[in-house]
Amino acid sequence: MKLIVNVDGGARGNPGPAAIGAVVRDADGELLEERGERIGVATNNVAEYRALLLGIERAAELGAGEVELIGDSELVVRQVKGEYKVKDATLRDLHSQVKRALRPLESWSIRHVRRAENADADRLVNAALDA
Repeated sequence: MKLIVNVDGGARGNPGPAAIGAVVRDADGELLEERGERIGVATNNVAEYRALLLGIERAAELGAGEVELIGDSELVVRQVKGEYKVKDATLRDLHSQVKRALRPLESWSIRHVRRAENADADRLVNAALDA
């Protein structure tokens, strides 16, 4: 089963109070699950990686064999694709966790979109931060 997962993470201040969001849809675009949560104090990039991990976890638990990941962090998307090196030690650890989480999947892809095209995940992040 293929699932499409939009993810977003953000911090108010960098670092600052941070939250993550993930929206999981089936291949027809039907909403299966939305999740947003606070993660304490973090940087924007840490929040983006944590959101990606949440999205992969939720998709796997829903039975996905194939996952299309969509996010608005160009840095994280390019690092996961292997186009950019991961220099920061904290991000290197999160990057490794993402790669491990992706291994059991039959196939996966990740792509970057503008924030406007990731509005549902962004809304979850802001709702968690405002709560």
